[in-house]
Amino acid sequence: MIYPVVLYGSPMLRKVSKEIDKNHKDLDKLIKDMFETMEVSEGVGLAAPQIGKSLRLFVIDTTPMAEDDPSLEGFRKAFINPTIIEESGTPWKFVEGCLSLPEIREEVERPSVVKIQYYDENFDFHEETYDGIKARVIQHEYDHLEGRLLIDNVSALRRKLLKGKLSNIIKGKFDVGYKTKIIK
Repeated sequence: MIYPVVLYGSPMLRKVSKEIDKNHKDLDKLIKDMFETMEVSEGVGLAAPQIGKSLRLFVIDTTPMAEDDPSLEGFRKAFINPTIIEESGTPWKFVEGCLSLPEIREEVERPSVVKIQYYDENFDFHEETYDGIKARVIQHEYDHLEGRLLIDNVSALRRKLLKGKLSNIIKGKFDVGYKTKIIK
């Protein structure tokens, strides 16, 4: 099932998500559907709040970015109940986009290394460290679970300059090739 992507303006995107129980009904199907929704939307990550589910779950597949960085080929994972336990390394800037913020791409500065604990789709526990693009995608998706958006990571001046584009998203004035919705 392909879900519509929840857009900026939906209160759902500003809530802190709830943990998932090991016996969550149809969790395997939800993860499969999230990967499918992400792929159809041409994203490299998707968090459960972006499909209207206030759950601590996100999926990542950086393969579409592998042309520029071959180490990203096949980096495809589900992160259940993740906790970032450390961010370190030299902060660096990179232009990010977000399926919930169509037509907005902004330069965001983030630490280059992230240490994260999470459960995979089999509910096996992992503690891993990632750097570069992998760390960035994880940080971006993790922000969604904490009720944060990429625009929260830009200066107040940039946010002010984006006001018109953000207003257009709420009004449905944008053009993307995937299903979207605003949840009131």
